[in-house]
Amino acid sequence: MIRLGVIGNLTYDGLPPVLDSLIALAPSLKITPVFEPELRELVAQSEILHDPTGIDALLTLGGDGTMLRGARLVAGRQIPVLGVNLGRLGFLTACAREDMELALERLAAGDYLVQKRMTLEAWTTRHAEPRWRALNDVVLHKGGFARVFTLRASVNGELMSTYAADGVIVSSPTGSTGYSLSAGGPIVVPTVESLILTPISPHTLAIRPVVLPPHAEVTVHVDDGPDELLVTIDGQVGASFLPGDTLSVRRAERPVLLVTFRDGTFFSRMRRKLGWGGLRERDEGEAC
Repeated sequence: MIRLGVIGNLTYDGLPPVLDSLIALAPSLKITPVFEPELRELVAQSEILHDPTGIDALLTLGGDGTMLRGARLVAGRQIPVLGVNLGRLGFLTACAREDMELALERLAAGDYLVQKRMTLEAWTTRHAEPRWRALNDVVLHKGGFARVFTLRASVNGELMSTYAADGVIVSSPTGSTGYSLSAGGPIVVPTVESLILTPISPHTLAIRPVVLPPHAEVTVHVDDGPDELLVTIDGQVGASFLPGDTLSVRRAERPVLLVTFRDGTFFSRMRRKLGWGGLRERDEGEAC
């Protein structure tokens, strides 16, 4: 039996029927679903997912945000994560809702690939422990303040650059197609381990995004700005950043294991999701 942890985004109207399909399909595939507590009202199941230590794989039902939450939930454990997209973009997910049954069949049969995705760990001088883990990015930004601030970015202890900007993004290769891309950062193939340092709206054209080696440790100091900034992890969790704080980001020891299928390559995803293949291929959707 495969003990399959299940988390989902309750804001999706299509979630209840997807859960019903999963429950109906599970016995034939020798899958035991273990649902997160938030799904308790939607499923008549007694087994609840309190932590990931007792599961063999994790199923995320939602979009990229649910995938990112799932990646933080497994916290570096060797647990493959299968993402099913119930939303619009779903760049990180392995397949669309209509292909979930096929994806689960392939998961149960072992007919899938596991892609190791580099993760980041981050901390500030006031939050040395626990350290945050990110699959996509760590962002230092100004929140609702309508003003720039000045920060210094150092790499392995050496000053790299001083920014007058709205903030800075330190992303993994997986996160290169997220916030970093919208801020003008490069697209990096997920298997090319690196850190991408992308300024947010810098106030000089000379400041450009930089791709750093995977062993780099980025340290950010703020010289001048609002009394309180924000550090955001994967756009979902974080903390305040006060005067005198220092933000540090580096590669985490353990990657996240994402389930992929042989016909779902990175470049085929780029063609569909970003329209690199033209309208015809983009409209064909995604399949497992």
